[in-house]
Amino acid sequence: MTDDRSKQRLQSVVLDEASLASVSRDQEHERQVAIFDLLEANYFEPAGADGGPYALTIALIDNRLALDIVGPDYQHRHLLSLSPFRSLIKDYFLVCESYYDAIRNATPAQIEALDMGRRSLHDEGSALLRARLAGKVETDLDTARRLFTLVCALHWRG
Repeated sequence: MTDDRSKQRLQSVVLDEASLASVSRDQEHERQVAIFDLLEANYFEPAGADGGPYALTIALIDNRLALDIVGPDYQHRHLLSLSPFRSLIKDYFLVCESYYDAIRNATPAQIEALDMGRRSLHDEGSALLRARLAGKVETDLDTARRLFTLVCALHWRG
């Protein structure tokens, strides 16, 4: 990794406590793993920023996704409509709930089929997030996948 690219990263990620709903143990675990993995390896480059690392706070404000980004010489809030994500997030949570139930009760073939569906929806969500961030923040696919998990964690209201 070059020095320039190594500065384009997140050093911290915080989910706004007021935006969080109570979630299942599986969902909380997925959220914690996503933050851990995100901080271990990520690429995050806000447009117009000279370099990070960056601190990111993710929240829901007036039914919109708020990304508050702070870096050495950068501070900006990006607000994104959640409308394009709603049906995808709903489908993602339905498949996730089925997947978590299947882990406890289903055959390996059933678990694998649900996991493939879950990964497919997750890929679709991360691609949508990258498209919505175009011109605002550039990320790689893995970073977008983990961010999508966190968007779902905030958006989900049970």
